[in-house]
Amino acid sequence: MKPLTIIASALPEAPVSEAAAPQGNGLTEMLAGWLPESVPFWGLTLMASGLAFGVIMAFVSVVAMFSTWLERKVAGHIQIRLGPMRVGGWHGWAQAIADGVKLLIKEDIILASADRPLFKLAPALVLGTAISTFVVLPFAPGVMIADVHLGIFFVIAISSVTTIGVIMAGWGSNNKWSVYGAMREAAQVASYEIPLGLSLMPPVIYYGSFSLLEATQAQSGWFGMHWYILDPSVMLVSVPSFVLFFVATLAETKRAPFDLPESESELVAGFHTEYSGIRFSFFFMEEYAAMFVMSAIATVLWFGGWNFLGLAALEGIPVLYTTACMLVFIVKSMLLVFVMMWVRWTLPRLRIDQVMILGYKYLTPLCLIVVFAASLLEYLRFVLSN
Repeated sequence: MKPLTIIASALPEAPVSEAAAPQGNGLTEMLAGWLPESVPFWGLTLMASGLAFGVIMAFVSVVAMFSTWLERKVAGHIQIRLGPMRVGGWHGWAQAIADGVKLLIKEDIILASADRPLFKLAPALVLGTAISTFVVLPFAPGVMIADVHLGIFFVIAISSVTTIGVIMAGWGSNNKWSVYGAMREAAQVASYEIPLGLSLMPPVIYYGSFSLLEATQAQSGWFGMHWYILDPSVMLVSVPSFVLFFVATLAETKRAPFDLPESESELVAGFHTEYSGIRFSFFFMEEYAAMFVMSAIATVLWFGGWNFLGLAALEGIPVLYTTACMLVFIVKSMLLVFVMMWVRWTLPRLRIDQVMILGYKYLTPLCLIVVFAASLLEYLRFVLSN
């Protein structure tokens, strides 16, 4: 399948002349059919990139707003707090909107002692890297921006750049609490990237590809339930690898009990202590965007992506099938986001030494064992099948 793009398959086809249809991805070809032939290819590419960025930015904003509302509900239920349940309409739905508007209109304060270029650039870099990871997510058949053959590596590599933005924010703020938070972030992310990458190897060995699209297509059997985590022949490694991935994901996304870079009781707010207004909202959006992306990766590799029981029966109605697949993918991902929130309001925060010990002395060796077991199991499956 060619790299397709956002809802391109669900839109009506337009007549495309040979002169106006340069070889690009699906979104570029779609725009070429609707725009004058005089528009050059680089212009089409810029417009396609702008459209993709706008759609992703809108989606991230909705995810952040909904996740904010959901987290307050989860916290309210677990801690038996009545405020989040009643303030702001039915279950407080208006409170999330009000908070978003408030952040946008608040004053943007920059300290006189701050390093202004670093201070201003850091939020944009952090949010930009989070948005970039959405490029390779296969939401549904025909609903993705690019099928990158090294999609898993792409997500890990781009996610690592967030640490640079956090260090810039901490150093540029010229605040000791911000610097402490940034250094904790750097140490924590560097430590847990190793088990995170290793925990992704068992599904990669199983699928024989780093492409997220190919991983999703490989799980379409069993009437849409041939998920990696449900395959009894590999369940010995699929379940442990997911558990290890989930723990490493909590550390990578700075979620409790690994929220040391932002620990309010110690560092005020960590690396974004001095930020306010829209710049603070960028860090806020990045956190929930990263949670969704990591949950989406788990959805693709372990839980079948957009595949679900009986969903293939709708293939004869393309628009309905695409919409249903998107809903299945988003619901699966948001369920994992919900579990992250559940963990946050259940477990206490770890100390920094406990976080490092857990990563290096326990998670990394366990991941190596699981990778070895997955390799051995795949070799045995290959031998027995021949």
